[in-house]
Amino acid sequence: MTTPVNSLAQLLTQQKQAHLVSPNPTASERKARIQQVIDLLVASHSALVTAMEEDFGGRSQGFSLMNDVLGSLGSLKHTRDNLEDWMAAENRQPFAPYDQLGAKAEVSFQAKGSVGIIGTWNAPLYTLLSPLACALGAGNRAILKPSELTPRTAQTIAELFAKFISPEIVTVVTGGAEIGADFAALPFDHIVFTGSTNIGRKVMSAAAKNLTPVTLELGGKSPAIISASANIDQACYRLAIAKGTNGGQICVSPDIIYLHEENLEQGLTTLKQVFSTLYPSISHNQDLVPMVNQAHFERVESYIEEAKAKGARVESSHDTLADPITRRAPLRIIVNPTNDCDIMQHEIFGLAVVIKTYLEIDTVINDINSRDNPLALYYFGQNSEEQVKVLSLTRSGGVTINDALMHAAMHDAPFGGTGGSGIGHYHGKEGFLEFSHMKTVLTMPDYDPRAEWGMLPPYHEGFKAVMESQITAD
Repeated sequence: MTTPVNSLAQLLTQQKQAHLVSPNPTASERKARIQQVIDLLVASHSALVTAMEEDFGGRSQGFSLMNDVLGSLGSLKHTRDNLEDWMAAENRQPFAPYDQLGAKAEVSFQAKGSVGIIGTWNAPLYTLLSPLACALGAGNRAILKPSELTPRTAQTIAELFAKFISPEIVTVVTGGAEIGADFAALPFDHIVFTGSTNIGRKVMSAAAKNLTPVTLELGGKSPAIISASANIDQACYRLAIAKGTNGGQICVSPDIIYLHEENLEQGLTTLKQVFSTLYPSISHNQDLVPMVNQAHFERVESYIEEAKAKGARVESSHDTLADPITRRAPLRIIVNPTNDCDIMQHEIFGLAVVIKTYLEIDTVINDINSRDNPLALYYFGQNSEEQVKVLSLTRSGGVTINDALMHAAMHDAPFGGTGGSGIGHYHGKEGFLEFSHMKTVLTMPDYDPRAEWGMLPPYHEGFKAVMESQITAD
């Protein structure tokens, strides 16, 4: 079922009017709203993971519980349990001389109003409810737009919210690209989008017409650097786990592994062995998440075939081929493809990974910096000087040292990109701040000395000289 286009503005107007009636919900009211979402998840998790399994054509319900349901609950509970502290106004120092005359200053955090949240298909519940936790914690209302590529999940979410939660607090709209475009063009008070960089640009362009602030959680080709100082087997073990997670369909999945050329064969062997141990079979392995649809399956396969045709070495974790019927595939490792290959130009989002060999770490840093800033960067090694160099000379949304994916699971730290990988953050207090208007409030004293100090018109002859005397480098 698709939400009628002409009802979108009406839904937003309804929320905005409700916000005007009650613009400053108390901590108790905010907690109650978050608890409603928590209760919905607890009561209906089975229906949600069943829908996700059907949308993916065999995604493990256990994985969906871990990734989407428990991940969402973690964000919601962390916000619920901490928002009271976050809501407290912060005292600031007034400027002289009013600080000596009794002036007081503070920054208060005010709800913006109605937040539009556009989720993505690879984590169809989490990319809606994790930012929703921060939006509700900041006192806002929200309209959710699930991905049309997971239609059963989208419809289940819409039905559950309609059943459990007032549309004046949270409501859900469903539909394809046309609905998505109209949604982004609405005059929300804030918009959150999770997805591709290309669509992120369109969302930002549409939002700009209303001067709507945006949070964009995008992606990019997240690199993993395996230092010559690293435990090669341990690094490849953890990268194989990360790459297999959700069938490689994660925005922080490692796309390129930089491996010292002396360690290439050891790294290839370990990656293949670990992946084949985690997933002994391919086609009908319920632990291996399929590609979400045929188009995405064919896209990844085309990347691999093109790289092979252009002379790249391709290794596979299994002797079996990728299965177009079940849309499951072994891990393919593409060694040193040329930069003009599609697999070097686009985020992979599937079970393939590039290995680029290197001799000097400066070559790695320069190569990473030649592309858009990635959403994540991973460094494996024990060389602290080299680690500092990598972190100081590269830019990425977040970093995990000696593992992969893990920093994104932090509830008490901001998650977000930079440049081509996104704008803004959610998670934790930083998410609360993202969806709050930070309002400066200065309370002035009764006594105003400006007139007797000659600071008001008509200015005396020495006024300019007094002003110039204040211009110092101290």
